Amino acid sequence: MSSKIRILVPVKRVIDAALKPRINKTNTGVESKGVKFSMNPFCDIAVEEAVKIKEAHKEAVESIHAVSIGPSKAQDILRTALAKGVDTSTLVDVGEQEIEPLQVSKLLKKVVEQKDSNLVILGKQAIDDDSNQTGQMLAGLLGWPQATNASKVVVEGDFVTVTREVDGGAETIRAKLPLIITTDLRLNEPKFVTLPKMMKAKKKPLEIVKPDAYGVTIEERLEILKVEEPPARSAGVKVSSVDELVSKLQELKAL
Repeated sequence: MSSKIRILVPVKRVIDAALKPRINKTNTGVESKGVKFSMNPFCDIAVEEAVKIKEAHKEAVESIHAVSIGPSKAQDILRTALAKGVDTSTLVDVGEQEIEPLQVSKLLKKVVEQKDSNLVILGKQAIDDDSNQTGQMLAGLLGWPQATNASKVVVEGDFVTVTREVDGGAETIRAKLPLIITTDLRLNEPKFVTLPKMMKAKKKPLEIVKPDAYGVTIEERLEILKVEEPPARSAGVKVSSVDELVSKLQELKAL
């Protein structure tokens, strides 16, 4: 007999993907004041997939719980997740402190254990740091199998078949729950959230806890020395013949 599926979906608050980030005056990071924040696009895909699985397997899926590790304002993206169909949520409030993937993974491990989750679906990376590490680290800490870069997910009882994108094309793997899945762009297209659903989401549970509640101490292992814009590209040059092209390439020592 198949066991009940309890899905955990970690989500992150990032600068809206439609905006072009600007480096701050101190060259220590990206300017975050006065800019719009939204749910990380890959996290949005993870939420959508969790909801799709629950809709397709109503008897099998017991619950979907969303968790965000970030500032108090991250409650906004949790409300969005709740409006999309997530049942309950938790904010691990770390204030304005930057938190690295290993610390995120340690906190997520505690949440997994607390909620007795057996399927974690999360974005393959966040568009702010592009680390692409949290899912893999969490799988390592839990000792669970992992399916990264998922472009298709099929749940069959206690087993999940995942098609994942790799350099050579696509790879299909099958694993038994518990399992970690990280989502890629082609997995699905998140639906737009309507205002009535956002209003209803305000009645759904959203608990706020501190990292201390899980016995995890936030420590910085990395130090950012400087953030700067990439060098501007020089203008291209038109050539009128192959001989001229070869000559230009030789001047640039590209041949």
